[in-house]
Amino acid sequence: MKLRLLLALAVLTAFTLNAHAQLGTHKETFTRADTLRGSLTSPFRTCYDINYYHLDIKFDIDKKFISGNVLFKFTSEQDFTKLQFDLWNNLKLEKVVYKGKELPYTREFNAVFVTFPQTIVKGAKDQFTVYYSGNPTEAKRAPWDGGVQFAKDSLGKPHVATACQGMGASVWWPTKDQQDDEVDSAMVSISVPKGLKDVSNGRLRKVTQLKDGYTRFDWFIANPINNYDIEANIGDYAHYTSSYQGEKGKLTLDFWPLAYNLEKAKKQWGFEVPRMLKSFEHWFGPYPFYEDGYKLVETPHLGMEHQSGVAYGNKYRNGYLGRDLSGTGWGLKWDFIVVHESGHEWFGNNITSKDLGDMWIHESFTNYSESLFIESYYGKQAAQEYIHGTRLGINNDGPIVGPYGVNKEGSGDMYPKGGNMLNMLRTIINDDEKWRNILRGLNKVFYHQTVTYDQVVNYINQESGVKLTPVFDQYLKYKNLPIVEIITINGKLMARWISDVPDFNIPVKIRAKGGEYKFVNLRNRFTPLNIDGVNKDNIEVDTFNYYVGVLVD
Repeated sequence: MKLRLLLALAVLTAFTLNAHAQLGTHKETFTRADTLRGSLTSPFRTCYDINYYHLDIKFDIDKKFISGNVLFKFTSEQDFTKLQFDLWNNLKLEKVVYKGKELPYTREFNAVFVTFPQTIVKGAKDQFTVYYSGNPTEAKRAPWDGGVQFAKDSLGKPHVATACQGMGASVWWPTKDQQDDEVDSAMVSISVPKGLKDVSNGRLRKVTQLKDGYTRFDWFIANPINNYDIEANIGDYAHYTSSYQGEKGKLTLDFWPLAYNLEKAKKQWGFEVPRMLKSFEHWFGPYPFYEDGYKLVETPHLGMEHQSGVAYGNKYRNGYLGRDLSGTGWGLKWDFIVVHESGHEWFGNNITSKDLGDMWIHESFTNYSESLFIESYYGKQAAQEYIHGTRLGINNDGPIVGPYGVNKEGSGDMYPKGGNMLNMLRTIINDDEKWRNILRGLNKVFYHQTVTYDQVVNYINQESGVKLTPVFDQYLKYKNLPIVEIITINGKLMARWISDVPDFNIPVKIRAKGGEYKFVNLRNRFTPLNIDGVNKDNIEVDTFNYYVGVLVD
């Protein structure tokens, strides 16, 4: 047999410029600590619903030391006397205070178990405060390795930022550290040395000059937020404002560049942010956090999707630090970090996966959003060329869905492979307006919610009218590509799918070279190809829009 893998690019080898975030390292086995961190079903976690946090934290930058307290407000989901929250064990837990008295607690790895003096009854609303201090884990290569990044700007002034996706917010503050349970609102109070500013999520409520030479910045977040999005960004910032007339009215825009980059920011951000918002509101629906506004904050790391306070470190350049990850040229016509990290406001922040194993819900859709942004301004063909070009970064090295319950994401292919999968779904559905309505519908139906794999897949099945579960399963749960196998039996051209998923039966576009593509319904068993003029020497499968292999005998 002659193997003809029409993948356009070599997808089975690693691409050295694959710069997307890999949110952790490969693990063969999982420990008790992994389960304590990742479990969504532990009774010590499910017993309470977190409603509100107030972080009150002081940063001693010279000593790389933090201290303060976090107020937990919660609603009891069942009768209980013991609950779990999380705090990395390199940080000192000084005390847990409930109704003016200290509570007993135990620590196991990075989990803390608190025992109350009496039963907290189901439905009760209650609160406790955790006091702590210490030197948090330093992020050496944020945002990939996570923690607190203590850096300096080009003038030698402190430039500090938090970035903790995957690793978890408990690396720098005590929290119920799971994506499944988002607070309804929060207050973030960060105290920094005089002369510096803190920029966190939401809206600035108050600035207080403290007696010890520090300044406290109080930020209020009115919308539900996942805890890894909560941020502290500290530096010598300038601030300017603008607004955008969007689908829900006037959206306030706040920009926080380092003071010496003010003019660069006004030029780069002033051009890119309005057109990003126009594109994504068209494709995905209204910006999900009008109450908190949209903010862009310069950080010492490349960038993160911190809700209503997007972290930016792309050096005011187009592309990904001046590079085009697609190799097509289209990636150099816009600022990658502004577009990609802002795309997460819809997929990742508005819609959040319950388990880290489903991070594809964040990253696949947001990778795909880059193509849709290009389509808004440069046309559909340019967008298709870009998404096809991103196959350069696909390794096909493992399942994209990670194991559940252990705080472990799947393959980094969730970025380009996931984006190509979604573009392929659009091709299969073959109705661009329906596809747009599906994307907008996801953000409306699951507005400010945490979701599972099945919820997202079932919604797209329902709204498209096509059973697409086999596609999701093949591309997300297995590393192998499906292959169109074409053979001749008794002079008749036949084709089938070779796949890991037994009922893989999606239609694919096939033509005789130079002719018009025709949708052909294939299954895992051979089916005659009734296409005029086609033979094994001129047959073409649409591998531009379909990320598949082709095997011709």
